[in-house]
Amino acid sequence: MSYAFDPEIAAGIALLPTLDFANFTQARIAMSERFSQLEAPDTTGVDVRDELVPGPDGAPDVPVRIYTPHRRTVAAAIYDIHGGGFVIGGIENDHAANLRFARELGVVVVAVDYRLAPENPYPAGLEDCHAGLVWTAKNADTLGIDADRIALHGISAGGGLAAALALLARDRGGPAILFQFLGVPEIDDRLDTPSMRAFLDTPMWNRPRAEISWDAYLGGPGRRGGADIPIHAAPARATDLSGLPPAYVTAMQFDPLRDEDIAYAQALLAAGIRTELHVFPGTFHGSALMQQAAVTQREIAESIAVLGRAFGI
Repeated sequence: MSYAFDPEIAAGIALLPTLDFANFTQARIAMSERFSQLEAPDTTGVDVRDELVPGPDGAPDVPVRIYTPHRRTVAAAIYDIHGGGFVIGGIENDHAANLRFARELGVVVVAVDYRLAPENPYPAGLEDCHAGLVWTAKNADTLGIDADRIALHGISAGGGLAAALALLARDRGGPAILFQFLGVPEIDDRLDTPSMRAFLDTPMWNRPRAEISWDAYLGGPGRRGGADIPIHAAPARATDLSGLPPAYVTAMQFDPLRDEDIAYAQALLAAGIRTELHVFPGTFHGSALMQQAAVTQREIAESIAVLGRAFGI
């Protein structure tokens, strides 16, 4: 199928990394090698340290990376959850972006390195994210932040986990969440939207990869789409979105996740949640890797502006 991609993005498709998504071990190795080959990002103006924080009951400690800017603007924090279809990726995914957030916004960033499926299916990854959030709120004084001014940030599966974490924190009575930034979130295991049915061969993410991802996350084939999937696994299934924090949701035009993301933003609005939705034209899931493209530059600038506005900067 042919797609009307933005010309600047289309020109870079051939340079995108190729991952054998069905082979998790090889995909993880390939992604790790790719990050090792990249030029180290500039850490000027930001102190970076890694810590282990208490994990969920009976589970290992959870690695987090803390970004503390030299120049503080407000006593607030971004809690970042990386993407990777629930099965690949790690704390290095968003390293450059988190440095940029800390430096340009002047807020602390805490990034969580949760356990991956299929070795650790739902709810392991989400519980790790919750444990890291609890630690962040409990250690607000040490981090120099206000525990009531924590914004969630996630892209792709990270966006799905951020949406799930907002629901989980609401249902467990905390920690408080100021804002949820849901970038192209993976939130619906039913895989039954028009975009999910149509986009079978789009770059980076497509229906076949979504099927692999959800099978791994939910504990094996045969579970996705079933009647017993909880809302904290697939937030698109939630029918009560009241009491959630304000949200910003992005969608890409030629992304199989497009329609579930738009529908979730509409559902948040219908529930009375202050919500902003931006569909970026000519893009696909992961096209932001072409960082020099004008549409990507707009996406980056908007992410900083949106989070800054959430913090009152």
